[in-house]
Amino acid sequence: MLPSTRDDDVPGVRPPARRRGSLAAPALAGVAAAVASALGTSLDIWTLPVPARVAITVVVAALVGALTWATLAPSSAVSGPRAGRGTPPPAELPPVIAHFTGRREVLAELHEQFAERERDAPLVVSLYGRAGVGKSALAARFAHEVIGEFPDGQLYFDLRGADGAVRPEEVLAAFLRALGVRLTTDPGGLAELQKLWWTWTKDLRVLIFLDNAQSGEQVRVLIPPEPGCAVIVTSRQPLFLRNRYDRQLAVFSEAQGVELLARLAGDERVAADLDAALAIVRLCDRLPLAISICGGRLATRERWSLRELADRLADERRRLGQLEVGAQIDRSVRASLQLSYDDCTGIQRRLLRLLGLLPAPDMQAWVAGDLLGASELDGADQLEALVDAQLAECSGRDLTGRMRYRLHDLVRLFAREVALREEPEERRRAAIERVLYGYRRRAESAATERWPQDWRRRGVRTGGGSGAGGDSGEVSSAAWFTAERLALLSAVHMAGSQELWDLAWATGRAFCSLCHSLRAYWSDWREVADLVCEAAERTGDPRAVGIALMERAAVVGGSGRSAAARADAERALELFTGLGESWWAARAMRTVGMTLFGEGNLDRGQGYLTGAISAFTAEDDRWWQARAQRNLAELRLAQGRLAEARRLLEDSLAVFESGGNRYSEAQTQRVLGEVLAAEARELLKAGDASAAERRFVLAGNALRFAIRAFHERGEEWEEARCLRAAGEIGDPDNGLREYAGVRLAKETLEKLGDSWGVARTRTSEGAALARLGRADEAVAALREAVREFAELGDRWWQARGLRTLGEVLVEAGRADEAHEPVAEALEIYRSLGNEAGVARARALLDRVTRP
Repeated sequence: MLPSTRDDDVPGVRPPARRRGSLAAPALAGVAAAVASALGTSLDIWTLPVPARVAITVVVAALVGALTWATLAPSSAVSGPRAGRGTPPPAELPPVIAHFTGRREVLAELHEQFAERERDAPLVVSLYGRAGVGKSALAARFAHEVIGEFPDGQLYFDLRGADGAVRPEEVLAAFLRALGVRLTTDPGGLAELQKLWWTWTKDLRVLIFLDNAQSGEQVRVLIPPEPGCAVIVTSRQPLFLRNRYDRQLAVFSEAQGVELLARLAGDERVAADLDAALAIVRLCDRLPLAISICGGRLATRERWSLRELADRLADERRRLGQLEVGAQIDRSVRASLQLSYDDCTGIQRRLLRLLGLLPAPDMQAWVAGDLLGASELDGADQLEALVDAQLAECSGRDLTGRMRYRLHDLVRLFAREVALREEPEERRRAAIERVLYGYRRRAESAATERWPQDWRRRGVRTGGGSGAGGDSGEVSSAAWFTAERLALLSAVHMAGSQELWDLAWATGRAFCSLCHSLRAYWSDWREVADLVCEAAERTGDPRAVGIALMERAAVVGGSGRSAAARADAERALELFTGLGESWWAARAMRTVGMTLFGEGNLDRGQGYLTGAISAFTAEDDRWWQARAQRNLAELRLAQGRLAEARRLLEDSLAVFESGGNRYSEAQTQRVLGEVLAAEARELLKAGDASAAERRFVLAGNALRFAIRAFHERGEEWEEARCLRAAGEIGDPDNGLREYAGVRLAKETLEKLGDSWGVARTRTSEGAALARLGRADEAVAALREAVREFAELGDRWWQARGLRTLGEVLVEAGRADEAHEPVAEALEIYRSLGNEAGVARARALLDRVTRP
């Protein structure tokens, strides 16, 4: 119950004259009593007859009652401005900050809402968002812009008190006093105060600004029913009010952040080092409060450069300290976040602390469950609570259909700071291990489902869900990896930094397997492969070391560094042979053969490949046997032994078709298309145009099958390889189509980050341009390809590019220019021991030097 309030407690309200009457009433009643006493004494009424005594007593009582009635106002708890119209309307809005900027679109939306508001109910505008995003500043600015529409006053109250949320009774009492209402007696509880509030706002046009609301319940009773009124509410979470316009306020764009910084630090100063200004805005997480603090620091430190401040902010350990110029919430990011943190429940605070320990950019809900040692559903509920508190945000659904969540950068730093201070080390480590094991399980499941042959002898796909992406099949595994790649990458690094070497090795191995099967994310693949090798060495497990070396050989060899890949594969072969791991030894043998092939050493390479085929046959692993046969067929194609290559491919196709392995079947159809195209070119050169045409048709059919199969599966890298092969067919009737396919392949490989693939495709582009008679463009493309192969260290393909360049120059009648690249190609072939290449380069050099 509220205490009675004296009139002079209301500033600026002049007490009405009726107050003097109320003081005179007791005095007059006393005078009447005195008169009655005097009459009784003078008349000696006790000696009078009874009727006379009664009459005198009645007259005196009537006199007293009349005087009292005349001098007392009717008993009431309140009186107000309608009884005394001299009370000025309240004007309580906080001032607009001088450097306000960056909210033009939101202000326009708010003006539109006010212009179109219904006239039968008050409009309620709810602005919510994370701490420091500028909700109060925006609300104050807008309130001042519409102040003219509310002539009966503007009321303001900060609903976050010194000790927490302010009770609605306190707010209503303050608003009533501001309107000139005098609470001379206790009006009762909240319900009675609300009725008074409704009464005294009737027919008024008042703007009410409720700042820092804690809940919808706190605000709901403060909204008057009068349609002429309007309410602006700010909060850190949605309040779900009626008759409202909800608007979540986001952080600034980079341009808005730079503009705010310039207003505080000076336009010229910011324009002189725009890169540093952008860095400051990004390090402030584009949060207006943080940017304002930085601008204020620069304004008071004229000798500081923007770069110096950016460097200070770059240190995560000191960043929150740099974003603090006082203990107040409007001068410290840390203090502002602390208020939001304090409003959370115990389990929500613990989840936030633990989330701050994870470097992942975002996560699915299961991560929260594992951190808390709870179910995924419970973790999701707590994450949603943090979203409501504006300490986390939902970044949408990923490719698996799951919701993803993230912490803002400054929130993450705050959470980590609190975790290191409040969370015991053993509990931190246990929570991290639970999450890392979760990533390992899911990654291994996805990798095994997508490429089972990489994980076990005679591996076959189960056909069930991957256990990672939510749906079934290998497309689900690919979608899961695409969604979780960055989080998985951070998990591998975190396992290494925590010296959890078994986890680092196992999770990284699954990461590499997924990259290998997708032939994507090359830079991440290389990075993780190195870490997997380190983790394997730390475990002291030679088998783990051998597998790690195989993973690194795959990505290094695929990048064109065949010699480095061969060194890893040869060491792995030695380890597996010593351990008696015959299946893994066969795989290492195949890898050594392919690296030798990649180096241009075809004679040595074919020996390892034939040995691998025999080993896989002994292991009764038909899939790896067929794959090694396809690899040998590619080598035979390079040697010009086309009939043998075709027979190997036909055997491989039979294995893949019988096993229902459409992916490997499509890969083999690609190589078969290349072999058929080479046969067609040989036939055309020999003058058998009819037979050549039939072979061109067969080559096109095989490659179209492969292109369609990979396109339907979303396998961009494999589709690009097929498009490149189709562009190399050399059919005189399809020159433009072949060139278009090569260009599309190059664009795809550039997008995927396959630098070796881009260089390889540029060679095909040069040949396709030459067939179209565009010699100058062809020469430029081939020279660029040769340069790229040299940078990659791939000498064999550098030689092939030089030889192709010589052929194009000769065909263009520029034999004098061809001598240098052909001679260089010949020297490289000789250094590699590539007899087939030596023969071709020598034959071309003879054509160049022939008079």
